[in-house]
Amino acid sequence: MSHPVIRPARADEYDEVARVWMESWVSTGLAEASNFLLANLRARVRREIEDGWTLFVADDNGSIAAMLALHLPKLYLDMLFVAPAYQGQSLGRQLLTFTRTQMPDEMYLRCVRENEKAWRWYEREGFVFEKEEIEPSNGFVMKHYRWKRPRLVG
Repeated sequence: MSHPVIRPARADEYDEVARVWMESWVSTGLAEASNFLLANLRARVRREIEDGWTLFVADDNGSIAAMLALHLPKLYLDMLFVAPAYQGQSLGRQLLTFTRTQMPDEMYLRCVRENEKAWRWYEREGFVFEKEEIEPSNGFVMKHYRWKRPRLVG
């Protein structure tokens, strides 16, 4: 299998991006797929782009394998979701490596506390836990993380 290409998302792909987001989120066991959830995510993709998201996709010969949403002015990795069929193939690591080219010195992210697989992965990737807070919009407890480029000694 070829490696998907990370590139900016096109407006005509936003609905497909929302589908990948939903399928990946559902794969965590924290939600069930539904037309209602998909409609909400489709609307949210457009709203978040208006509010400052820079949206990327991992394109596998025309199929969207993952979505990555960054808020560059805030140094914020907002969303990184890999479609279930592509999980476990280091695509998340590729996306994180790409993210570090966009925000090379420092970045922040939040992760749902119950999504232990995700936050443990971020910790292995060098993110440092800072605090937990309840997200009022959905009631989830969010773990806040920060990553800083390691200082070179010498």
